[in-house]
Amino acid sequence: MPDTLYSLPLNLSLFVFLLGCVALDLLFGDPRDWPHPVRLIGKILARLEGWATSFFLGPRIGGTLSVAAVAAGSAATVLLLTGLPLMGEILALYLGYAGLALGCLLRETNTVLALLEDGRLAAARAHLAGLVSRDTDDMTEDEVCRALGETLAENFNDGFVAPLFWLCLLGPAALWAYKAVSTVDSMWGYRTPRFEKIGKAGARADDILAWMPARLAAISIWATGWLLLRPAAWERIARDARSMDSPNAGWPMSAAAHVAGVSMGGPTRYFGEIKDKPFLGPLGVTWSPQRVRGMLRALLPAALLCTVVLTIAGSSLSWWNLG
Repeated sequence: MPDTLYSLPLNLSLFVFLLGCVALDLLFGDPRDWPHPVRLIGKILARLEGWATSFFLGPRIGGTLSVAAVAAGSAATVLLLTGLPLMGEILALYLGYAGLALGCLLRETNTVLALLEDGRLAAARAHLAGLVSRDTDDMTEDEVCRALGETLAENFNDGFVAPLFWLCLLGPAALWAYKAVSTVDSMWGYRTPRFEKIGKAGARADDILAWMPARLAAISIWATGWLLLRPAAWERIARDARSMDSPNAGWPMSAAAHVAGVSMGGPTRYFGEIKDKPFLGPLGVTWSPQRVRGMLRALLPAALLCTVVLTIAGSSLSWWNLG
């Protein structure tokens, strides 16, 4: 008699579950009118900001305690929900799918591209502003496409490969511990007077948790380049990736830039100030919607490759169980 909804021989139950999470993400993405755990985490962090900033032992310790509490609380809540009889497995499937953002990323990218191709530059800028932290008001079409390509490449890891990595290896609780840390980094991880001290711990934790997935993402993009007859030298990818301030963001970005034959980085406006970022990929290439679509064609097979590798690894290791 099967013990769970997904009880199949050996580790096949985990394999089917993990593929189901990816399939649901691609099919449904993140419905705008549906409550999402990341939004709840964001509201909690908004309330914790004042407490962390004014913590009596200093904002650095306040920030450290905040990220620890949010990550541990997220994992504990998921463990509690997924441990419920019968209903827990349905919740596990939802939480596994909701923690992945590839479907949403693809839809948002295609929305901006459609606006650009329709000649609606102002609308494309406005939509892009919801995806990036840089200033978009005065962007040219070339700059909109570059920003879109860069966020697509970076979030290929942050929104898909890294959460899938933790889901496959340690289950939904680990996925949501990672998502909590990632949300702290996205909200507090800025080198500004407001966030620099309270966001330090979250940024460091995110660097650690995303270290391996970022390199896996880069390898998958590089391998896809060879399959698509767009070979890129790994030495150049690694060289450019290491030039970035972030120990992780440069890897998928550099791989995508070299495989797609585009240039990323350079002067970028954040919060009214210009930041000179290292250039990644071949120089002198003008961005266009067609260039971004070319990057999409490289990232989709890379996502498939990561999915196959990680689901097989997770279901073979079986470090966690359903039900």
